[in-house]
Amino acid sequence: MRHLIVLMGLLTATPALAAVERVEITERTVLADGVAFGTVGPYEKIRGTAWIALDPALPANARITDLGLAPKDGHGHVVFATDFLMLRPTNAAGRNGALFYDVNNRGGIAALGQVNGHVPAHNDPTTLADTGNGFFFKRGYTLLWSAWTWDVQPGGPGDKPFILKPPVAREKDGKPILGKAAYEFIVDKPAETAAYVGMKGVPYPFATEGAPDAVLTERDAPDAPRHPIARGAWTFVENPDGGLPVEVRMEGGFQTGKIYEVVVPSRDPYVVGVGLAGIRDLLSFFKTQPFAGQQPLDRALIFGISQSGRVIDTMLYNGWNRDEEGRPAFDGAYAQVPGAGKGAFNQRFGMATRHFSPLVEQIYFSDAFPFTTTPSTDPVTKQTGSLLDGARAAGPLPKMIFANTSAEYWNRSASLLHITPDGRADAAIDPSARIYMLAGSQHYVGRSHERWPYTACVNTTNHYPVERALVVALDNWVQGKAAPPDSAVPKLADGTLISADAYKAAFAKVPGLTPPLSPLMPPRLDFGPRYAQGIADTVPPARGQPYPTRVPAPDADGNDRGGIRQVELEVPLGTHTGWNLRVPETGFDAYQGRFDGSFVPFARTEAERAAAHDPRPSLAARYPTRQDFLDKAKAAIAREVAAGWVLAEEADSLLADQGALYDRIMAHDPADTGCGYLFPS
Repeated sequence: MRHLIVLMGLLTATPALAAVERVEITERTVLADGVAFGTVGPYEKIRGTAWIALDPALPANARITDLGLAPKDGHGHVVFATDFLMLRPTNAAGRNGALFYDVNNRGGIAALGQVNGHVPAHNDPTTLADTGNGFFFKRGYTLLWSAWTWDVQPGGPGDKPFILKPPVAREKDGKPILGKAAYEFIVDKPAETAAYVGMKGVPYPFATEGAPDAVLTERDAPDAPRHPIARGAWTFVENPDGGLPVEVRMEGGFQTGKIYEVVVPSRDPYVVGVGLAGIRDLLSFFKTQPFAGQQPLDRALIFGISQSGRVIDTMLYNGWNRDEEGRPAFDGAYAQVPGAGKGAFNQRFGMATRHFSPLVEQIYFSDAFPFTTTPSTDPVTKQTGSLLDGARAAGPLPKMIFANTSAEYWNRSASLLHITPDGRADAAIDPSARIYMLAGSQHYVGRSHERWPYTACVNTTNHYPVERALVVALDNWVQGKAAPPDSAVPKLADGTLISADAYKAAFAKVPGLTPPLSPLMPPRLDFGPRYAQGIADTVPPARGQPYPTRVPAPDADGNDRGGIRQVELEVPLGTHTGWNLRVPETGFDAYQGRFDGSFVPFARTEAERAAAHDPRPSLAARYPTRQDFLDKAKAAIAREVAAGWVLAEEADSLLADQGALYDRIMAHDPADTGCGYLFPS
């Protein structure tokens, strides 16, 4: 059944502030065959399309790059459509009053995977299994997703990614806008063809058919000189789906140990910033307007993981946390593992899917000043600012949580969130914000049974229980019930945040673990004189002096000392790091991966420890019996619950998980180099 909701009252009352003009419901069904989630009751699934109109003349839209060059309707507004998905209690009485907006990651639902513990097939939650552990549903949240980015591949048959079709900017005389788009990539194995568009990415239209004037270069490191490859030696691979090519082919093949870059004269840049404005206006609509038989919600929370967390950072920086009338679009924000960066979410020829890493993609706008939640000064450019400048200028700040794992300190410049840009002092944290480090964790909870392409097994620390506790804490904070725990990050002042050289000197000589040469030190990039307006004239950009980042100090076992130390570090079974070196055959063995950490268990016995020349005490020396380990783990989990890091309802399952991992390690033959034993079968 299709429904059309026309917001005539809104349009008539405020014609200059159109925002959401109309909403069409394209699907409305019960979720999970109508299963009731406790006292909340059953849920329904609503898919639809919202048409959003932006007035380029309004101050709230002034920062949207190229908005004035987009096609306009008869009212002078730029109109575009965004598809959305809502899951909400069928009975409004079961709602808890909160709209929980999950910024999709590369078109895919993220929160249900991490917070609820299950990734829905085809990006389409339908069955009871798709609701996972029921976290959101048992609590009565209204869940919302929508399309905000364009550069995402459509996926396979039956997939339903959220992909925006933003308006195309054109010159004032109607002619196409031309420019350059750069694409950087590596291969982990020699290959005749390679994808050049990034993770699930797509390119901009070529300025000319086949892009004969495109340039391919190779270099040995991010800051190394580029060496051109003859145009006749490589070509774009025809896309079997009929779209623009997403792969390139080269004579002799692409080799490991090289960073490749394709610079393509391109045309028709999208007005990519409308995606974030669309999030703003859709949230404002559901907070202020009745929808499909239910009254507006009381409050809105925005949540994003990784790239999606940087979307939130960018919205705060631009003041897009408030709608065109100055009303809060969201009351609370939670950026999970965003690092310290923003993203190319509002630039001409911007590609939202690309971002900095220690090895590749340092040519894209990402980890750029300002970083801190309170004003700081860049010692090179002498600029002063904060991540929250736009939000602070727009009115009272929302409540905010920024949570990074150890991996983001190594791979995504996370320390810059809470230290001065010269790397010399801790920065003040705004009272409306909390910043946390999830110590000894990697970007996502590790599950890989193989070492390749890394030297160590991936990190097993499970930080998702903390993620769930912080969602509850943020909602309580927004409602004025209780503030979350104070910020918990490693600090320069107490020696828990240090330089990479100090880390390498202090790190235990754990068998099989050698720290990387360096964490990501993000370079200052010069895109040319118009980049303050979102227009890059220098593509690829010129590299400038890097920002000095810092990393969490290790304890005697090699585990992080600062931040939120979960049971895995308080009662450890081994060493957990936020970095994992690449294997030599990838060609970049001095670099760490961009997401994964390491785990190396302690020796089971003192004899095994001595034979392996392991300086860390064995499990037998630490825990004389299995029960002794469980008792210590139980006490540590109880401390986490008391501190507000873990929900009390999860304590028993966490203890069971630790006991099961202990058993698997004790049963594992150290001669077996596989990683499968670390995970339940």
